[in-house]
Order: sequence, then C-alpha cells, then structure tokens
Amino acid sequence: MSGQFTSYSELIFDKLHNWLIAAVKMTPNLVLAAIIFALFLLLARFTRKITYGFSRRLSESSAISSLVSSLFYGLFLLLGLFISLNILRLDKAVTSLLAGAGIIGLALGFAFQDLTANFISGIFITFKKPFDVGHIIETNGFTGTVDAIQLRSTTMITADGLHVIIPNKDIFQKPIINHSLTPLRRIALTFTIPLSDKLKEAEEMMTDIVKGMKDVVPDKPKTVWYSGIEGAAVKVALSCWVSNKSDDAYERITHELITKVTTSLKSAGLM
Repeated sequence: MSGQFTSYSELIFDKLHNWLIAAVKMTPNLVLAAIIFALFLLLARFTRKITYGFSRRLSESSAISSLVSSLFYGLFLLLGLFISLNILRLDKAVTSLLAGAGIIGLALGFAFQDLTANFISGIFITFKKPFDVGHIIETNGFTGTVDAIQLRSTTMITADGLHVIIPNKDIFQKPIINHSLTPLRRIALTFTIPLSDKLKEAEEMMTDIVKGMKDVVPDKPKTVWYSGIEGAAVKVALSCWVSNKSDDAYERITHELITKVTTSLKSAGLM
C-alpha cells in the first residue's frame, strides 16, 4: 500500500517538476508577451485619441467619432493580443478565437440585420450629409425639421409639433426632399374661369396680382397661361417663384395668391 502511495507521489512530483521547468522556459516569452501587449495597449489608446480628433474634423457627430476611434482601439488591442499569444506559442488558442469571433459575428449579423442596416445607413447619412440638424426635409410621408441624427434613427419635428423617429435604413433607401437646400420653389396653380371676351383683362389682372406680391421672387418668370377649354370654361395655369427660406413660405404665399386672385376676379365679374 505504501509502495503504491510512493509511486503516486513520484508521479505527481514529476508532473509538477515538468510544469515548473516549462514555466521557467516560458518566462522570457511570458515577459516579452506582456511587454508587447502593454505597448499595443498604449498604441491603441494613442490611436483612439488621434482618430477621434481627426474624425471630428470630418464629421460633427460625436457618436460617429467615438465609433471610429473605438474601432481602431479594438483593432490594435486584438492585434496585440494575437501577437502575444503567438509569442506564448498558443497558436491553437489564436485559431479558436478567430473561429469563434467569425461564428459569433455571423450569428449576430443574421440576428440583428435590421439594426446593422440602420447603423450603416446612419454612418452614410452622417458623412454624406444629405441633410443636417435644423433642415426641413420630406421623407417617408413626413415633413418636418430635423431635430437629431443618431446612428440608428433620425428624429424630426413636424409642423404639428410631433416628434417622428424614422429608422435610418428607411431614410437612406427612399427619396428625400431637402427644402432647406432648395432656395427657390415654384408655385403652380390650375383653375378655370368662365369663357368670355374679357380673357385678356383677366390675364392682365392676374399678372399684376402676382407682380405686386412682395414675397414673389422678382427676377424669376411669372406666367399666366390659358391652357385649354372645358365646355364654357377656360383652364388657367398660373405660376411664380417664391423664397423657400421660411417654414411656411410656400403654403402661406399659395394661400395669399389664391385668395387675391379669386377675390379680384369675382369683384370684376370674371369668375
């Protein structure tokens, strides 16, 4: 019984002795790996600071700048980790980490594909700048002022004061009308007036009304055309250009134009 115990003790001692020898042999590699990882850690922090400042010059969004700097930070950190593991001769661990990262990335890609699409669209919107905070845009059936541009979604405030949150993927994939980037907008009205021998008088009256409105752009064409006849009525096409700087310019001037034209024509017995 004591002999069996002695053999077990010798087996354990030999195993521990071999581990100690391996640890002593690996000590230089371990020190070198620690130094390499520490250097890459410092390099990752320095790179994160540099890339954050550089990306802030390209984009006003702090979220995008933080994302870019964090990606570079993680890249250098992983590179230092893989080099350190190679120095420690842990090649199988490196292979397992890479394979696991690939599988996890693939699974997350399928699970959060909508989130990823919104995320990538948000990056494109931030850098391409089809619109900015404060711009009046029209997209996905909504019109309003852009209140915030985030990585996942964009928030608009409509004329009714409603906050509308639209996923960036829907904005990126559908047409956008940016009213703030359109300095001038054309008003086009079509209506009918009774057929009579005073069409020239009616034309001059409508032209004077348009020219007399202070909000109409003076150096852009103002037209009044008779475009057709419908029974006992004549089709009128009236157009002019207005400034698009204020939120309600188009709607307000259209309202005033319709009111003045109809009131004047009715007073003159031409409508």
